[in-house]
Amino acid sequence: MLQDFKLHIEDNFSFLKEKRFLIAVSGGIDSVVLCYLFHALKYSFAIAHCNFKLRGEESDEDEDFVKTLGSTLQVEVFTESFKTENYSKEQKTSIQIAARELRYNWFNKLIKKRNFSYVLTAHHADDNLETFFINLTRGSGIDGLIGIPKKNENILRPLLKFSREEIEKYALKKEIRWREDASNAEQKYLRNKIRHSLIPVLKEIEPNILNTFGKVSKNLSESKSIIDDKIREVSEDLIEKDGDFIKINISKVLNLSNPKTYLYHLLKEFNFTEWNNVKDLLKSQTGKVISSKTHEILRDRDFLLLQKRKLNKDSKRSYEINLGTYKVNNEFSISVEKNTKNEAVNKKSILVNKNLVTFPMIIRKWEVGDFFYPTGMKGKKKVSKFFKDEKLSKFEKERIWLLCNQKNEIVWIVGKRQDRRFVPSISSKDVLKISI
Repeated sequence: MLQDFKLHIEDNFSFLKEKRFLIAVSGGIDSVVLCYLFHALKYSFAIAHCNFKLRGEESDEDEDFVKTLGSTLQVEVFTESFKTENYSKEQKTSIQIAARELRYNWFNKLIKKRNFSYVLTAHHADDNLETFFINLTRGSGIDGLIGIPKKNENILRPLLKFSREEIEKYALKKEIRWREDASNAEQKYLRNKIRHSLIPVLKEIEPNILNTFGKVSKNLSESKSIIDDKIREVSEDLIEKDGDFIKINISKVLNLSNPKTYLYHLLKEFNFTEWNNVKDLLKSQTGKVISSKTHEILRDRDFLLLQKRKLNKDSKRSYEINLGTYKVNNEFSISVEKNTKNEAVNKKSILVNKNLVTFPMIIRKWEVGDFFYPTGMKGKKKVSKFFKDEKLSKFEKERIWLLCNQKNEIVWIVGKRQDRRFVPSISSKDVLKISI
């Protein structure tokens, strides 16, 4: 196996010779053998081990075993413990998904902090076949049926070519020690049911099933590349970037042969799962919103608007502003300074008669009932009516801030329109420039 592995790495992962990388090691046979293979090829690597604290003393013994492995191979070992069950409850997700999120979040932090280029995991051909059937039972699209990718950003899986049987034979031949996870034998997990009940039957029917699946996976992957080409082509006509928003033209989506399928491919990277609900947005009333863990999509007149979801529910809704520069909820900065020259105003800055305002000024979110006296108009206007006339979407309204004086009079709908009561005259001597 070592010679086959050497050729496989040279053909597909030759760049690793010049890179610093981590190997994710549980203590099980697959990840331990992966370490011994790279050690035999004299590659430089470190080990990363996650202790999920799910099996009591056994979890701690796994960690001790991995530390000993590092000493044996003379490589650096990084370990991290997690309160996986607590995280699972907080995030309202399964233990398996919780462990996955914790693991990869930590890997990414470790990569940045220690300047590693990649993390290598020990997924092999049998894992790939099992994943196919797991995704098949869940009604997955083509992405899930392709199986596990050998490279996904900075995650590499160099054992996907090899079977569990090949790995076990190598471990026994080289007298390599590893840890057995008792939970791998439990039938309560779907993967284990597939591993112990379905795969053996398939191998009995077709002994060459792993190679057959490899061909199927390759065919699906090539078909997916055609789909991706088409989606890129369609995206150029359907999608436009507008500041922090992504806009999708509804009428053009509805003119496609299968709107739901196109929407899936356009939006799948944004973690939406309820695709029927997303499709229903195409014919729903303006203002309806669908959320994923990370994003929100809004039906707004002729477009679907996509934005990142604001996860910080405790963000402040008002700030005191004096002379100087201030950050507003990490969304933008606002500065108040004496105007030293007659500068033209624009959407990002205004000029204010200093004698008509008092400090500290207040910057706050808008509220129902707010009104102001817009420049370029007579009389006053409700802020809500101004938004309607400007055809602002629900998402855009949520991002609006008002700059007010101490009497709570609006000086500026920030980035939109100034109140004419505070505009300096030609004779004004003390003028402020306020900018975002």
